[in-house]
Amino acid sequence: MLNPRVASRYAKSLLDLAVERGQLEQVHGDMLYLQQLTKESRDFLNLLRSPVIKAETKTKVINAVTAGKVSEITTAFIQLMTAKAREAVLPEIITSFINQYKESKGIKTVKLTTAVPVSDTVKQEIIDQVKKTPGFDKLELQEVVDPSIIGGFVLQADDKLIDASIAYDLKTISRQFENNDFIYKVR
Repeated sequence: MLNPRVASRYAKSLLDLAVERGQLEQVHGDMLYLQQLTKESRDFLNLLRSPVIKAETKTKVINAVTAGKVSEITTAFIQLMTAKAREAVLPEIITSFINQYKESKGIKTVKLTTAVPVSDTVKQEIIDQVKKTPGFDKLELQEVVDPSIIGGFVLQADDKLIDASIAYDLKTISRQFENNDFIYKVR
């Protein structure tokens, strides 16, 4: 993140404005769209971060890309960012807005890492188990496939981590052999 304080302040201002105008859900949808756009289009991200391209050109391109896809509040916000030469921070502002939105709605993000993609049934079972934990009534499951864990799963929610992966078990066994706990030590 280039400047988390700046991103957080702009995101908070946009969130407050959206709440005030009763368009929070619409602006949240806009932010999800823009986040997807910045992740998928490297050219768009380079446009935002380029110091060479003039503000008017950036505004025209951004307006062309977002025309009819984002609300008036979001359009005005992006134009303000461009006018204030803060468009390079826009991806961080988007991420901060989404995080603040989730916090305001009480939505927790739960990250599930597996070696292979899991079925919808397994996902639902995991969600049901996590929802039994106090404070996790509303949650969003973020899936990550990482073959390096070999098998099992790693579940991360807030500051809690459950590592039931085969890679972790192998590391634990390796550490036990390194410590030579199985060899009698003679003085």
